[in-house]
Amino acid sequence: MPTTKPGRPWYTVLYIQVLLAIAVGVLIGHYFPHAGVALKPLGDGFIALIKMMIAPVIFCTVVHGIGSMRDLKKVGRVGVKTLFYFEAVSTVALVMGLVVGKLLQPGKGFDIDPTTLDANAVASYVNRAKEEGFVSHLLGIIPETFIGAFTGGDLLQVLLVSILTGFAISRLGELGERINAVIDGMAKVFFGVIQIIVRAAPIGAFGAMAFTVGAFGVGSLVNLIELIATFYLTSILFVVIVLGTIARFAGARDQKGTRCVRLHNAAAAPATVSGEPDRSHQTAKR
Repeated sequence: MPTTKPGRPWYTVLYIQVLLAIAVGVLIGHYFPHAGVALKPLGDGFIALIKMMIAPVIFCTVVHGIGSMRDLKKVGRVGVKTLFYFEAVSTVALVMGLVVGKLLQPGKGFDIDPTTLDANAVASYVNRAKEEGFVSHLLGIIPETFIGAFTGGDLLQVLLVSILTGFAISRLGELGERINAVIDGMAKVFFGVIQIIVRAAPIGAFGAMAFTVGAFGVGSLVNLIELIATFYLTSILFVVIVLGTIARFAGARDQKGTRCVRLHNAAAAPATVSGEPDRSHQTAKR
Protein backbone atom coordinates (compact mmCIF):
# COMPACT_ATOMS: atom_id res chain seq x y z
CA MET A 1 0.00 0.00 0.00
CA PRO A 2 1.32 3.50 -0.84
CA THR A 3 2.41 5.45 2.21
CA THR A 4 1.35 9.03 2.65
CA LYS A 5 3.91 11.60 3.59
CA PRO A 6 3.21 12.91 7.09
CA GLY A 7 2.02 16.50 7.20
CA ARG A 8 4.21 19.30 8.50
CA PRO A 9 3.58 20.03 12.18
CA TRP A 10 1.52 23.18 12.51
CA TYR A 11 3.86 24.74 15.04
CA THR A 12 6.74 24.70 12.53
CA VAL A 13 4.88 26.91 10.02
CA LEU A 14 6.47 30.36 10.06
CA TYR A 15 3.34 32.50 9.86
CA ILE A 16 1.74 30.52 12.70
CA GLN A 17 4.86 31.09 14.79
CA VAL A 18 4.60 34.81 14.00
CA LEU A 19 0.92 34.93 15.00
CA LEU A 20 1.65 33.13 18.26
CA ALA A 21 4.57 35.47 18.95
CA ILE A 22 2.34 38.49 18.32
CA ALA A 23 -0.28 37.14 20.74
CA VAL A 24 2.33 36.54 23.45
CA GLY A 25 3.80 39.99 22.80
CA VAL A 26 0.39 41.60 23.31
CA LEU A 27 -0.03 39.78 26.63
CA ILE A 28 3.44 40.73 27.85
CA GLY A 29 2.96 44.36 26.82
CA HIS A 30 -0.45 44.56 28.49
CA TYR A 31 0.30 42.87 31.81
CA PHE A 32 3.99 43.78 32.09
CA PRO A 33 4.33 47.11 30.23
CA HIS A 34 7.82 47.92 31.50
CA ALA A 35 9.09 44.52 30.38
CA GLY A 36 7.36 45.01 27.03
CA VAL A 37 9.10 48.35 26.45
CA ALA A 38 12.42 46.72 27.31
CA LEU A 39 11.87 44.15 24.52
CA LYS A 40 12.03 46.84 21.81
CA PRO A 41 15.59 45.84 20.73
CA LEU A 42 14.25 42.48 19.51
CA GLY A 43 12.09 44.17 16.88
CA ASP A 44 14.75 46.73 16.01
CA GLY A 45 17.35 44.00 15.63
CA PHE A 46 15.21 41.99 13.22
CA ILE A 47 14.50 45.04 11.05
CA ALA A 48 18.23 45.86 11.04
CA LEU A 49 19.05 42.32 9.88
CA ILE A 50 16.59 42.60 6.98
CA LYS A 51 17.89 46.05 5.98
CA MET A 52 21.42 44.67 6.09
CA MET A 53 20.65 42.37 3.14
CA ILE A 54 18.84 44.82 0.84
CA ALA A 55 21.89 46.39 -0.81
CA PRO A 56 23.78 43.11 -1.49
CA VAL A 57 20.71 41.47 -3.01
CA ILE A 58 19.98 44.44 -5.29
CA PHE A 59 23.64 44.57 -6.33
CA CYS A 60 23.84 40.90 -7.26
CA THR A 61 20.46 40.86 -9.00
CA VAL A 62 21.12 43.93 -11.15
CA VAL A 63 24.76 43.06 -11.90
CA HIS A 64 23.89 39.52 -12.95
CA GLY A 65 21.03 40.72 -15.14
CA ILE A 66 23.06 43.39 -16.96
CA GLY A 67 26.25 41.33 -17.03
CA SER A 68 24.43 38.56 -18.86
CA MET A 69 23.75 40.86 -21.83
CA ARG A 70 26.18 40.93 -24.73
CA ASP A 71 24.67 43.82 -26.69
CA LEU A 72 26.48 46.87 -25.31
CA LYS A 73 23.92 49.28 -26.75
CA LYS A 74 21.18 47.34 -25.01
CA VAL A 75 23.21 47.41 -21.78
CA GLY A 76 23.48 51.19 -21.96
CA ARG A 77 19.78 51.64 -22.68
CA VAL A 78 18.77 49.30 -19.86
CA GLY A 79 21.11 51.06 -17.42
CA VAL A 80 19.71 54.51 -18.13
CA LYS A 81 16.13 53.23 -18.09
CA THR A 82 16.73 51.45 -14.78
CA LEU A 83 18.01 54.59 -13.05
CA PHE A 84 15.20 56.73 -14.47
CA TYR A 85 12.56 54.12 -13.69
CA PHE A 86 13.77 53.63 -10.11
CA GLU A 87 13.86 57.38 -9.45
CA ALA A 88 10.50 58.18 -11.10
CA VAL A 89 8.51 55.26 -9.70
CA SER A 90 9.98 55.69 -6.22
CA THR A 91 8.91 59.35 -6.28
CA VAL A 92 5.38 58.40 -7.34
CA ALA A 93 5.26 55.78 -4.58
CA LEU A 94 6.31 58.36 -1.98
CA VAL A 95 3.67 60.82 -3.19
CA MET A 96 0.97 58.14 -3.07
CA GLY A 97 2.02 57.17 0.44
CA LEU A 98 1.91 60.78 1.61
CA VAL A 99 -1.51 61.39 0.06
CA VAL A 100 -3.07 58.21 1.47
CA GLY A 101 -1.49 58.83 4.88
CA LYS A 102 -2.79 62.41 4.91
CA LEU A 103 -6.31 61.35 3.95
CA LEU A 104 -6.67 58.29 6.21
CA GLN A 105 -4.36 59.39 9.05
CA PRO A 106 -3.76 55.86 10.40
CA GLY A 107 -1.68 57.17 13.32
CA LYS A 108 -4.48 59.38 14.63
CA GLY A 109 -5.54 58.32 18.10
CA PHE A 110 -2.16 57.36 19.52
CA ASP A 111 -2.15 60.60 21.53
CA ILE A 112 1.63 60.60 21.83
CA ASP A 113 3.23 63.57 23.56
CA PRO A 114 5.69 64.98 20.99
CA THR A 115 7.99 66.15 23.77
CA THR A 116 8.66 62.53 24.72
CA LEU A 117 9.95 61.63 21.27
CA ASP A 118 13.61 61.60 20.29
CA ALA A 119 14.12 64.54 17.93
CA ASN A 120 17.61 63.29 17.02
CA ALA A 121 16.04 60.30 15.26
CA VAL A 122 14.84 62.50 12.39
CA ALA A 123 17.28 65.40 12.69
CA SER A 124 19.51 64.14 9.87
CA TYR A 125 16.52 63.85 7.51
CA VAL A 126 15.32 67.36 8.35
CA ASN A 127 18.74 68.88 7.77
CA ARG A 128 19.19 66.95 4.54
CA ALA A 129 15.78 68.07 3.25
CA LYS A 130 16.72 71.73 3.82
CA GLU A 131 19.94 71.34 1.83
CA GLU A 132 18.50 69.12 -0.91
CA GLY A 133 18.13 70.49 -4.44
CA PHE A 134 17.87 68.98 -7.91
CA VAL A 135 21.60 69.21 -8.65
CA SER A 136 22.67 68.11 -5.17
CA HIS A 137 20.22 65.21 -5.39
CA LEU A 138 21.78 64.04 -8.66
CA LEU A 139 25.28 64.39 -7.25
CA GLY A 140 24.14 62.50 -4.17
CA ILE A 141 23.59 59.43 -6.33
CA ILE A 142 27.38 59.18 -6.72
CA PRO A 143 28.92 57.54 -3.64
CA GLU A 144 32.21 58.76 -2.19
CA THR A 145 33.66 55.27 -2.57
CA PHE A 146 32.54 52.01 -4.14
CA ILE A 147 32.08 50.41 -0.71
CA GLY A 148 30.43 53.60 0.55
CA ALA A 149 27.42 52.86 -1.65
CA PHE A 150 26.68 49.85 0.56
CA THR A 151 27.27 51.58 3.88
CA GLY A 152 25.43 54.85 3.24
CA GLY A 153 21.94 53.34 3.03
CA ASP A 154 21.11 55.07 -0.29
CA LEU A 155 19.71 52.51 -2.73
CA LEU A 156 20.22 54.83 -5.69
CA GLN A 157 23.95 54.72 -5.04
CA VAL A 158 23.79 50.93 -4.89
CA LEU A 159 21.87 50.92 -8.16
CA LEU A 160 24.43 53.16 -9.87
CA VAL A 161 27.34 51.00 -8.74
CA SER A 162 25.43 47.87 -9.81
CA ILE A 163 24.76 49.22 -13.30
CA LEU A 164 28.40 50.28 -13.82
CA THR A 165 29.64 46.91 -12.56
CA GLY A 166 27.24 45.00 -14.77
CA PHE A 167 28.26 47.11 -17.75
CA ALA A 168 31.96 46.41 -17.07
CA ILE A 169 31.36 42.67 -16.70
CA SER A 170 29.43 42.51 -19.98
CA ARG A 171 32.53 43.82 -21.80
CA LEU A 172 34.94 41.20 -20.44
CA GLY A 173 33.85 38.32 -22.64
CA GLU A 174 34.67 34.87 -21.27
CA LEU A 175 36.17 36.32 -18.09
CA GLY A 176 32.98 38.31 -17.59
CA GLU A 177 30.90 35.15 -17.84
CA ARG A 178 32.95 33.53 -15.09
CA ILE A 179 32.66 36.62 -12.91
CA ASN A 180 28.93 36.72 -13.56
CA ALA A 181 28.64 33.11 -12.45
CA VAL A 182 30.36 34.08 -9.19
CA ILE A 183 27.93 37.00 -8.77
CA ASP A 184 25.04 34.59 -9.28
CA GLY A 185 26.53 32.30 -6.62
CA MET A 186 26.86 35.25 -4.25
CA ALA A 187 23.20 36.07 -4.82
CA LYS A 188 22.25 32.53 -3.79
CA VAL A 189 24.35 32.93 -0.65
CA PHE A 190 22.64 36.23 0.22
CA PHE A 191 19.18 34.75 -0.32
CA GLY A 192 20.23 31.85 1.88
CA VAL A 193 21.18 34.34 4.60
CA ILE A 194 17.78 35.99 4.21
CA GLN A 195 16.13 32.61 4.61
CA ILE A 196 17.97 32.19 7.92
CA ILE A 197 17.07 35.71 9.08
CA VAL A 198 13.39 35.23 8.25
CA ARG A 199 13.26 32.32 10.69
CA ALA A 200 13.79 34.94 13.41
CA ALA A 201 10.63 36.81 12.36
CA PRO A 202 8.63 35.50 15.37
CA ILE A 203 11.24 36.97 17.73
CA GLY A 204 11.10 40.33 15.96
CA ALA A 205 7.30 40.33 15.93
CA PHE A 206 7.22 39.41 19.62
CA GLY A 207 9.54 42.26 20.61
CA ALA A 208 7.85 44.85 18.40
CA MET A 209 4.35 43.98 19.59
CA ALA A 210 5.36 43.84 23.26
CA PHE A 211 6.94 47.30 22.95
CA THR A 212 3.95 48.79 21.09
CA VAL A 213 1.38 47.57 23.62
CA GLY A 214 3.64 48.28 26.60
CA ALA A 215 4.38 51.83 25.47
CA PHE A 216 1.04 52.88 24.00
CA GLY A 217 -1.54 50.48 25.47
CA VAL A 218 -3.82 47.81 24.01
CA GLY A 219 -5.85 50.49 22.24
CA SER A 220 -2.88 51.08 19.97
CA LEU A 221 -3.65 47.75 18.29
CA VAL A 222 -6.61 49.38 16.58
CA ASN A 223 -4.33 52.05 15.14
CA LEU A 224 -1.81 49.37 14.18
CA ILE A 225 -4.48 47.43 12.29
CA GLU A 226 -5.51 50.66 10.54
CA LEU A 227 -1.88 51.26 9.61
CA ILE A 228 -1.54 47.75 8.16
CA ALA A 229 -4.80 48.17 6.24
CA THR A 230 -3.57 51.52 4.91
CA PHE A 231 -0.30 49.91 3.81
CA TYR A 232 -2.08 47.16 1.88
CA LEU A 233 -4.52 49.62 0.35
CA THR A 234 -1.67 51.83 -0.83
CA SER A 235 0.23 48.83 -2.16
CA ILE A 236 -2.78 47.62 -4.14
CA LEU A 237 -3.37 51.10 -5.57
CA PHE A 238 0.31 51.35 -6.50
CA VAL A 239 0.35 47.97 -8.25
CA VAL A 240 -2.94 48.48 -10.07
CA ILE A 241 -2.57 52.15 -11.04
CA VAL A 242 1.16 52.78 -11.36
CA LEU A 243 2.65 49.42 -12.30
CA GLY A 244 -0.48 48.52 -14.28
CA THR A 245 -0.16 51.73 -16.32
CA ILE A 246 3.55 51.11 -16.91
CA ALA A 247 2.89 47.56 -18.01
CA ARG A 248 0.13 48.70 -20.37
CA PHE A 249 2.31 51.34 -22.04
CA ALA A 250 5.30 49.00 -22.18
CA GLY A 251 3.26 46.17 -23.67
CA ALA A 252 2.87 43.69 -20.84
CA ARG A 253 1.98 40.81 -23.14
CA ASP A 254 5.46 40.92 -24.57
CA GLN A 255 8.28 39.80 -22.26
CA LYS A 256 10.43 42.77 -23.17
CA GLY A 257 7.62 45.07 -22.13
CA THR A 258 7.67 43.80 -18.55
CA ARG A 259 11.41 44.24 -17.99
CA CYS A 260 11.03 47.56 -16.16
CA VAL A 261 8.33 46.13 -13.87
CA ARG A 262 10.56 43.15 -13.10
CA LEU A 263 13.50 45.41 -12.33
CA HIS A 264 11.29 47.30 -9.88
CA ASN A 265 10.16 44.04 -8.29
CA ALA A 266 13.77 42.88 -8.02
CA ALA A 267 14.69 46.08 -6.20
CA ALA A 268 11.62 46.07 -3.96
CA ALA A 269 11.59 42.37 -3.08
CA PRO A 270 14.27 42.47 -0.38
CA ALA A 271 12.34 45.11 1.49
CA THR A 272 9.33 42.86 1.72
CA VAL A 273 11.03 39.54 2.27
CA SER A 274 8.78 36.51 2.52
CA GLY A 275 9.50 33.03 3.70
CA GLU A 276 10.38 31.91 0.19
CA PRO A 277 13.54 33.79 -0.79
CA ASP A 278 14.71 31.10 -3.20
CA ARG A 279 11.62 31.56 -5.32
CA SER A 280 12.11 35.33 -5.26
CA HIS A 281 15.65 34.82 -6.56
CA GLN A 282 14.44 32.64 -9.40
CA THR A 283 11.83 35.23 -10.35
CA ALA A 284 14.38 38.05 -10.30
CA LYS A 285 16.70 36.06 -12.58
CA ARG A 286 13.97 35.46 -15.10
